Amino acid sequence: MNYTIRPAGAGDYPRIMEIWASAVKATHDFLAPSDFDLFQVLIPEEFLPHLDAFVVTDENGTLQAFFGTSEDNLEMLFVEDASRGKGIGKIAIAYVLDVLQVYKVDVNEQNQQALEFYRARGYVQTGRSERDGMGKAYPLLHLHYLHKTEER
Repeated sequence: MNYTIRPAGAGDYPRIMEIWASAVKATHDFLAPSDFDLFQVLIPEEFLPHLDAFVVTDENGTLQAFFGTSEDNLEMLFVEDASRGKGIGKIAIAYVLDVLQVYKVDVNEQNQQALEFYRARGYVQTGRSERDGMGKAYPLLHLHYLHKTEER
């Protein structure tokens, strides 16, 4: 399957939020339902418009994943749950590193799947915060990409 990465537009937001919801339900079992509802509002209204956001589409033009960066940090990367394990995340990370040259990412400490994914791509932990960027009690691990690996 061939995938394409392109900048995201406001017209992509409904599909982006479908992807986000499916990915979060599969990987963020620690997230309180009230916070799920809050982020579902904040992401399209407050976060995405302020990020350099991109979508990953399949050969049919269907959005399978999205990611967003700000300055030198990967702020979010989500892959449709049904599309996980197909290399889409690797394609997105290669773009983030090689094209955007963004090397930092914060990962929820409770999200072991994401932590393993980033570590397998060559990221190492450089710090930890007890709370997320909104002050909520979701500890973050600060990761930095230090070296190239054969397989991202």
